[in-house]
Amino acid sequence: MTRTFHKLILATNNRHKISEMSAVMEGLEIELLSKADFSDFPDIPETGTTLEENALLKARAVFEKYGIAAIADDTGLMVAALSGAPGIYSARYAGEQCSFLDNNLKLLAELQGVAQPDRSASFVTVIALVDGEGEHCFTGEVHGVITTELMGENGFGYDPVFLPNESNKTFAQMSAAEKNAISHRGRALKQLRDWLARH
Repeated sequence: MTRTFHKLILATNNRHKISEMSAVMEGLEIELLSKADFSDFPDIPETGTTLEENALLKARAVFEKYGIAAIADDTGLMVAALSGAPGIYSARYAGEQCSFLDNNLKLLAELQGVAQPDRSASFVTVIALVDGEGEHCFTGEVHGVITTELMGENGFGYDPVFLPNESNKTFAQMSAAEKNAISHRGRALKQLRDWLARH
């Protein structure tokens, strides 16, 4: 069955994510709403054990509350030398109320003394879409290494310490367009956009 999407709720209030998603979705003639558009947006604990479970939890809760197709994402940074940490705890690696800088500094401290060849990592984003017809997940992944210091002023999260294999710049040293072209979230969003364009 062909569906028409006039509105989508992004289950986030992260202005960086909203900006990235809006840029990739441009031209689809879909109104993007977010947490900021609602006074009673649900507080959704991320109790899943995988990125996919957490993304689905958030998208389901928003769709069930408002009856509008909802998308939510969960992203994890998996560092090989740390046995895959911080993983699903990436956003709160340094504690519940931590800042992006807190997380980056903790990560650099954990990798103190680890040589560059052993600092390999991957960024993974899972985007879940839930509407009255079903559930869909889109996954993007990018591989790289963790730098030994903060580099760049752009982006958010672990962007200043993640150097993708496809570039000699960290995500934080890239323009938004450069980052979206190769990033984990950009790749997942492209899959979502292609799916929406077909429906």
